[in-house]
Amino acid sequence: MPTLRKRLYRIIFEADTRAGKIFDEFLLGLILFSIAVVIIESINPLRQQYGWLLRIIEWFITAIFTVEYLARIWVSDRPVKYITSFYGIIDLLAIMPTFLGILFPGAQSMLVIRGLRILRVFRILKLTRYTRAGRIILLAVWKSREKMIVFVIFIITIAIIMGAVMYLVEGEKSGFTDIPTSIYWAIVTLTTVGYGDLAPTTVVGQFIASVVMILGYAIIAVPTGIVTANLLSKHNTNTQVCSKCMHNDHDDDALFCKKCGNSLS
Repeated sequence: MPTLRKRLYRIIFEADTRAGKIFDEFLLGLILFSIAVVIIESINPLRQQYGWLLRIIEWFITAIFTVEYLARIWVSDRPVKYITSFYGIIDLLAIMPTFLGILFPGAQSMLVIRGLRILRVFRILKLTRYTRAGRIILLAVWKSREKMIVFVIFIITIAIIMGAVMYLVEGEKSGFTDIPTSIYWAIVTLTTVGYGDLAPTTVVGQFIASVVMILGYAIIAVPTGIVTANLLSKHNTNTQVCSKCMHNDHDDDALFCKKCGNSLS
C-alpha cells in the first residue's frame, strides 16, 4: 500500500493518473487566472476601484502556490535537488514577489513594489509543466541547445566583422561613430528588423548592407529548422519524474530512471 507521501508525489509530479491530471488542470487554470489578475492590476482605473479585491485574490493565489511549493519539497526524496532545479526556481519566483512586497511598504518604494508585481508574470513559465505540448517544445529547444549556441556564436561573429567593416567604410560622418554602434547596426540588419536610425550613404556601404540583408534572410530560418527537426523526432509521453534526481525524460516503458537508476514505480 503506497504511503501518503508516495501518493502525493505521483499526484503532484506526474500526470499519468486521474488525480494527477486534475491537479495539473487546476494549477493550469490558476496560473492563467493569476496572470489575468496581474494584467488587470496594471490598469490604473481598475486598480483604484478594485485594488482591495485584487490584493485579496492575489494573497489567496499565493497561498495556494506556497502550499504547492512546500508540498513538492516535502514529497521529494532530495528536496535540495528540486529547489535548485529549473522548475523549483520558477515555483519560488511565483510566490516570492507577493511576500517581498511586505518588506517595501510606503510611497517611496512604489517603483519597487510595481517591479515585484510585474515579476508575478513569471508564473506563466509554469505552464510548460502542465501541458504535454509545452513539455515537447521545451524538450525540443533543450535538445537543440548545442546547435543553437553554435548558431548564435556564428551570428555574433558575422555581426562583429560586418560592424567593423562598416565602421571603416562609412565612418562617423554617416553615424557609424564607433565599432559598438556599427555592430548594433549589423545586428539590426541581420535580423531584418531595420529600425532605420542608421543607414550607409556610400556606394560601398550600401553594397555591404545589401549583402548583410540577404545574408539575414538566408540565416533567419536556421534556428527554426533546428528546433523543428527535434519537434518532428519521436517524443515520449511518460510523465514520471524521478524522485531522486528529478529527471523527467523517460521512455514510455521505463521502470527505472535512466539517469540515476532509481525505481520509477
